[in-house]
This record gives sequence, C-alpha cells and structure tokens, in this order.
Amino acid sequence: MRVVIAEDSVLLREGLTRLLTDRGHQVVAGVGDAEALIKTITDLNAEGALPDVVVADVRMPPTHTDEGVRAAVQLRKEHPGLGVLVLSQYVEERYATELLAGSSRGVGYLLKDRVAEVREFVDAVVRVAEGGTALDPEVVAQLLGRSRKQDVLAGLTPREREVLGLMAEGRTNSAIAKQLVVSDGAVEKHVSNIFLKLGLSPSDGDHRRVLAVLTYLNS
Repeated sequence: MRVVIAEDSVLLREGLTRLLTDRGHQVVAGVGDAEALIKTITDLNAEGALPDVVVADVRMPPTHTDEGVRAAVQLRKEHPGLGVLVLSQYVEERYATELLAGSSRGVGYLLKDRVAEVREFVDAVVRVAEGGTALDPEVVAQLLGRSRKQDVLAGLTPREREVLGLMAEGRTNSAIAKQLVVSDGAVEKHVSNIFLKLGLSPSDGDHRRVLAVLTYLNS
C-alpha cells in the first residue's frame, strides 16, 4: 500500500516510516504539519497518485491542538476514497465523531499509548487502507458512552452492546467470538439481532456493520 505520514515529531515520523517500509509498504511522503499534509494530498491527487491511506497525528503545528484531526476531516470530505488513520494521545470527541460520520469506509482512530504491538498497528493501517475500520477500544468507550445517554440503542441487550463495541474496533466475527469465548454462530446471531433492532435491512449489504457503528456514534 501507499502511505502518507503526517507527524511533527521527526523521530516518530521516521520510526513509522521504517515500520511500514520494512513490511513492504511504500511511504510516498512524510510531512510535519497539517497544511503540508493537505498540500501533499492535493498535489498527489492532481498527479493521479492519491495514496491508499494517510496516517496523521491529532496535534500538529502551529498550535499543537487539533490541526491534524481537522485536516483528516477535511481530507475525508474532499477524497472519500482515501483511508485516514488518526493517531492521538487523547480522544477528541467532537472531531472523532465528525471523522466517523462521513464515508463509512477507511477510517481509524488509535491512541498512541495503547498501540501495544507493531503488528497490530501495521494491521490497522492495512485494514483502513483496504476500506475497513480501526478504532481503539477507549475511543469507542468514550463515544459510545455519550450515545448511550440518548437511549438510541435501548433495545439492545448488554451482550449485543458488547458485540457492537467490538465491531466498532474493526474486529471480525471470528475475532469477536474469540474475545468473548463464544461460538462464531453465537456472534452471528448477535450481529443479526443488532442489524434488526437498528433497522438495517439486508439491502444495505456489507456496509451494515459500519452503519450499525455509525448509528451508535452519531446518535
């Protein structure tokens, strides 16, 4: 896959570049601020060479507050097919929700301090590049916790809420089954019930998983 990295820390940017290139991926650009990120993506798009995914820090110059995630939201709107994975030291609820409220494909939000393994991080980048999702459990917990107050999912059982939370992290049914120590069939039943209770019909196709999560997050 082709990756653009936006991270103002030179050491971290170089480290991410090394992690990805050592595993056969191509880092086509590395930038240190949000303005340079947007310009780079604009230029690459003009050349017909849009990358598969952008990995961006939330806090970037000049104010080191939310420039990175705001740039990510902008890029998602301008290039819906571009995968965007945000790395952060905290959960910025407003922009996290806005980021997840756009296209239902290719989005991720990971907390730096909780990325425990290199393989998990690289797998998350690949998943987002391929149109999947990668959400840190803490991000899910904070955003879903706010949604619960509005009882949008009052009809779900505690187990169905748990399954939906794991779905939001980008886990497959098999991975959810392993996490909960249940059968694949049990997970499939829970997922079907979630779709039914949220009014997501089979005509919504494969996007029902993401639509279910977004319904939860955007309520």
